[in-house]
Amino acid sequence: MPSPTHPHNATPAPAGGLLLLLTLAIGFVMAMVDGYTLTFAALLLAGGALADRFGPKNVYQGGLAVFILGSVLCGLASSGGALIAARLLQGAGAAMFMPSSLSLLTHAYEDDRTRAKMLGIWSAMVGAASSVGPLVGGILVHQFGWRSVFWINVPVGLLGIVLAYKLIAATPAHPRALSLLSHAFGVLILTALSFFLIEGPTLGWLSPSVLAAAAVAVVSTGLLVRRERTGAHPLLPRALFASPGFIATNATGFLINFSAFGQLFLMSLYLQQARAADALQAGLQLIPMMVAFTVGNLMSGSISAQAGKRRSLLVGLAVGALMALALLGARQQTPYPLLLVGLVTMNLFVGIAIPAMTTTVMQISGRTHANSAAAALNANRQIGALVGVALVGSILHSVPDWNLRLPLAFGAFGLAYATACVLVYRFVDVPAPNLPGAAKSA
Repeated sequence: MPSPTHPHNATPAPAGGLLLLLTLAIGFVMAMVDGYTLTFAALLLAGGALADRFGPKNVYQGGLAVFILGSVLCGLASSGGALIAARLLQGAGAAMFMPSSLSLLTHAYEDDRTRAKMLGIWSAMVGAASSVGPLVGGILVHQFGWRSVFWINVPVGLLGIVLAYKLIAATPAHPRALSLLSHAFGVLILTALSFFLIEGPTLGWLSPSVLAAAAVAVVSTGLLVRRERTGAHPLLPRALFASPGFIATNATGFLINFSAFGQLFLMSLYLQQARAADALQAGLQLIPMMVAFTVGNLMSGSISAQAGKRRSLLVGLAVGALMALALLGARQQTPYPLLLVGLVTMNLFVGIAIPAMTTTVMQISGRTHANSAAAALNANRQIGALVGVALVGSILHSVPDWNLRLPLAFGAFGLAYATACVLVYRFVDVPAPNLPGAAKSA
């Protein structure tokens, strides 16, 4: 049992909760300022496996250290190749600390309501970082040059390591073997999928390179699935898949990010291309949409405590789908304040659903599998964002008229939210009896 007088092992008291959240959020602020890379998404599952093997606190601090090293190398880069290599190192560091942070937060709070509240604040911090990061980066580049975007990570990251050392309780490791071949398949799948989705609209969906990427993604997926079913050391513990709720909430994470990031990409281009806003004006007009996510995240813990996580998920996703349906009538000349009402309402309720979804995944997985569950959820959300942005890009490339682009895009977002709502309704209340330490979703 941790000694209450030893700061390195003490469980954070409620009064220290915000400091703990600040500690865990530091990595996200750094990553948002620089942007996530393909390496980050591709190595998330490996980050979860490392956290199982060596303990989430050690991997969280190690990930921050790797990210800091990558930032220093970015700041010192003298060529494009050196900068790319350093960026890959940053992505690897981010993939290490992201799953560990959720696991540490799950272990830090015994009470389910307190944990839900803290996860809501965690989600709000991540959302705020995603909206403030580009603005901060732009100011730094304008005032001090592009290298400053990387140097700012060094003191922030060092502060994160110190705070983690002092405030975060060490949690037990659950060693399991690493399947390097399975992780290699995962990287190959994501790389090929990214090329297919990003280059397809530009090069043509039937171009040899795009078709080759699709073939690589399909074959690699088949090989990975076969290996996961029969191999001795799967990427994710097979016990997680005993719960339909785990699969459904991960699919929900994919669909939420598909719509949320697709929507932000759509609206940023709409404001600049259809309404002739410059980059600064577009950024300012997007702020209410981002703030709505943050406000919803902060409200989520209290609402879930009263109504339950399942109901918060259902209502949030249902309202998101209904608002997307209402926006099917949007046209190029629709007054922006009217569009904004629908978008803010959509994002507010989806913002309420996101922490409820995260809490549900972590509750279903139990503390034993918290690292792997966090890695899987974040990987699915990153892939969802990639696919959502790629789909919007395909719509913009294929359809020349904004009067058709907007309904098509909002139709896709509405379908995604509605599908997620059905998944939650059908599966999220299913208990996970085979997972050690797991509890039934509320």
